[in-house]
Amino acid sequence: MKSDEIMASGETDENGSTGKSGVWRYVPLLVVAAGLAFGYAMGWHRYFSLTFLSESSEMLRARVDAWPVMAPAIFFAAYVLAVAFSFPAASVLTIFGGFLFGWFAGGLMVAFAATLGATILFVAASSAFGGALRKRVSGRAARLAQGFEDNAFGYLLALRLAPVFPFFVVNIAPALFNVPVRTYVAATFIGILPGTFAYAWLGQGVGSVLDAARAAGEEPSVADLVTWQITLAFFLLALVAAIPTVVRSLRGRLTR
Repeated sequence: MKSDEIMASGETDENGSTGKSGVWRYVPLLVVAAGLAFGYAMGWHRYFSLTFLSESSEMLRARVDAWPVMAPAIFFAAYVLAVAFSFPAASVLTIFGGFLFGWFAGGLMVAFAATLGATILFVAASSAFGGALRKRVSGRAARLAQGFEDNAFGYLLALRLAPVFPFFVVNIAPALFNVPVRTYVAATFIGILPGTFAYAWLGQGVGSVLDAARAAGEEPSVADLVTWQITLAFFLLALVAAIPTVVRSLRGRLTR
């Protein structure tokens, strides 16, 4: 079959690309990019800041009291969209959740919303380049990819626990490998729980920090809330989570 006939039929050619399916697979990721650009153009990113929370805290709490069902639903949807469109606001929005709904209810909502939003982004990125790029790596990169795929849950869990990389980066990176959606969802949900509840707990007591910053005429930031002890705890959790994966990898090398 000729290459043009292959492309027209949507079958895979010798280079691993397809015709119409090869074009349409990029649509979900283009929608994400367009949504992110539109959000910034509209200035929505300004709402994902502690400055906005400081200036609007009374109004937001009044809305939560007036809309006991609608307010959590709106927050949940906003969090899902923010994560799915890669707005760099996960930590700030988690603090919002703790401030508005309490550390437990807010943290629980964030855990489900963040996992759903991250999964949407993961599926979009996987459809765009996951399989194509995976077929093209070789040598050491291929061995690293194979190691990640063989221990996807362990690697993802460690990446989620340690705040080394931005949240949206960890959402997309596994799409470059053959990671099952079920594994991605499980590792994401479990891995973000400690950080989610930690930031929600910070949010529950953020009122005094916002008041102090407002009195001093300064803009509050997440760095004002996160202590080195919390950061160290995240790293230690990640190290503990990575131990089984590292041991399994070393054992595999020694038995070869």
